[in-house]
Amino acid sequence: MAISKLFIVSLVASLLVFHLVEADQKVNSNQATGYTPGKNIDCGGACNVRCSLSSRPRLCKRACGTCCTRCNCVPQGTSGNLDTCPCYATMTTRGGRRKCP
Repeated sequence: MAISKLFIVSLVASLLVFHLVEADQKVNSNQATGYTPGKNIDCGGACNVRCSLSSRPRLCKRACGTCCTRCNCVPQGTSGNLDTCPCYATMTTRGGRRKCP
């Protein structure tokens, strides 16, 4: 009987530790990617600016909108500046190419 109580207590304690580690990893990944859950940006407006000089504006806006929705940020300007939005910069297609314009 004592072994089963000890087993249950250790199981609950280990589950609690795993939960805390997972929560800490989510917080750290959100800080690394620049994602801020409470701050929503206007993806349409930001992508219009980002894709204003693109040779294929519809494709650019569609890709930018997907990236903006997932990352909640878009780098400033029409190209470059990827360091201001690391999540946006690291998204890739299945082929390994950069997804976001």
